[in-house]
Amino acid sequence: MCGLSGEIRFDGRRPDLAAVERMADRLADRGPDGHGTWTRGAAALAHRRLKIIDLSDHGAQPMTDEQGGLTGVFNGCVYNYRELRAELTRLGHRFASTSDTEVVLKAYRQWGTDCVDHFYGMFAFALVEHRTGRLVLGRDRLGVKPLYLASAPGRLRFASTLPALLAAGDVDTSLDPVAVHQYLSWHATVAAPRTVLTGVRKLPPATVRVVEPDGTHRDHVYWQPSYTRRPEHAGMDADDWRDALLDALRTAVRRRMVSDVQVGVLLSGGLDSSLIVALLAEQGQRDLMTFSVGFEAEGGQDGDEFHYSDLVAREYDTVHRRLLVPSDRVSTALEGAVEAMSEPMISHDTVAFHLLSEQVSKEVKVVQSGQGADEVLAGYHWYPALADVPRDREPEQYARVYFDRSHADLAAVLQPGMLADHDVSSRFVADHMAVPGAETALDAALRLDTHVMLPDDPVKRVDNMTMAWGLEARVPFLDHELVELAAACPPDLKLADGGKGVLKAAGRRILPREVVDRPKGYFPVPAITHMAGPVLHRVRDAMRAPEAKGRGLFRQDYVDTLLADPDGHRTRRGANALWQVALLEIWLQTHGVA
Repeated sequence: MCGLSGEIRFDGRRPDLAAVERMADRLADRGPDGHGTWTRGAAALAHRRLKIIDLSDHGAQPMTDEQGGLTGVFNGCVYNYRELRAELTRLGHRFASTSDTEVVLKAYRQWGTDCVDHFYGMFAFALVEHRTGRLVLGRDRLGVKPLYLASAPGRLRFASTLPALLAAGDVDTSLDPVAVHQYLSWHATVAAPRTVLTGVRKLPPATVRVVEPDGTHRDHVYWQPSYTRRPEHAGMDADDWRDALLDALRTAVRRRMVSDVQVGVLLSGGLDSSLIVALLAEQGQRDLMTFSVGFEAEGGQDGDEFHYSDLVAREYDTVHRRLLVPSDRVSTALEGAVEAMSEPMISHDTVAFHLLSEQVSKEVKVVQSGQGADEVLAGYHWYPALADVPRDREPEQYARVYFDRSHADLAAVLQPGMLADHDVSSRFVADHMAVPGAETALDAALRLDTHVMLPDDPVKRVDNMTMAWGLEARVPFLDHELVELAAACPPDLKLADGGKGVLKAAGRRILPREVVDRPKGYFPVPAITHMAGPVLHRVRDAMRAPEAKGRGLFRQDYVDTLLADPDGHRTRRGANALWQVALLEIWLQTHGVA
């Protein structure tokens, strides 16, 4: 719902308030409804506000609890803030607003860093203790809300986006070879805490970091569900799991209607977003606004799925809006989407979300969206290949079905100085899968995808593209109680029916069969898929620019090969190889990285 930024000094100097304000200015799109700054001692905070809960000035930030000696900034929404407010009131706390931000401050005062265990929601926050000078940073369980960090001698800066940190200046913008390896291996995903820039890191999901006045810090990972079968679920059959999942999704969708402004739904017409609409209709929502986007066909490929989204809109009598984007708008939209990216993202639906969010933000400030179901409930086509793999071979098989390139492939892509000295991406996967708490190879893969890949790919895309237009997106499939239930669900029920079997079974109880039993769809953007017209011109310009040649990132012979046949080279996962390397270069140039 907002953008936050700040700085804390460890060298006895005052914080650079001008730098903090530059960060806040860069976050203006995330919070167009208000702004504020605060400084005391070695710390400074700034905030840009998108008014969703408590629309009055009582909800303005930075917010100070004078009695508790605490000031904080907060981004996101605590969906159970009303229940927590009532509980904290019974414990003797007094409130001056009806905002969830004040609930976060009082909860920290009551429970300390354990406050996060009480929050149901998506959030990132920074709190400063007046007496000790201690800084407390926190991020929600699934990393829906971002928090970026930039350290330098004597100080730490933090912000809701990476470009905001660049706006402050004095950031090490050299490329991180490990992050580049991950980017080219994992479909442009870079796992926390890294980013492609050496000088910028991410606070990992489900983490609270306490930063002391001398610059030392300690992290507490406060949540990690078990991907094992649990005793309390013994005896549950397929129908029981179907009903339990549907009930959990009902709760998740209802929680995400908490707002003082209207809430809509991004409706692709697929199973996930259609279920959200159906459950809201079931709960009595009337005049629900739904929104869909499609693109002009290109190269014989259709660019929209309006048939399905229209069907759902009619079935549940929503107030429906469609946006059809001609191909000649994609290249101009690409520039805005890249500008909004905190990190480079190659998925085509990034542009789709950016364009759709622009239109949606003219009508509502909050939407629900269906991201996360494929990772949480095994919806992708590569999961069956992991079903019966021996545990000692699971990292190898995961790399075979998920990676874009092998380490050996990267030697032909990257200049020698940019290639990590060993297969760091495979090593990361092997280490993650070896952690106890995953019963089968598929459990280990779903845990990796849900807690590592998901926050830094689809979830990040949705946050970046919607918040670029002051639009807050909420993702019910990442309700932490639903994720805990799905983690315990037997793998065969998730893999059934071509993937997401248990969710499809739930869908058949309330959705038209045509929506549930359709082929799996995506956000197709044919002009990018086929490297057509202005998009291809933009790619060529970026790869031939002096900055690209001076950077020395990619082997020139590899770039020349891709440019000679722009649509002829695919990664192992089917991505356009030219698009993947060019998008990284376009992002670096757009954000002024030399």
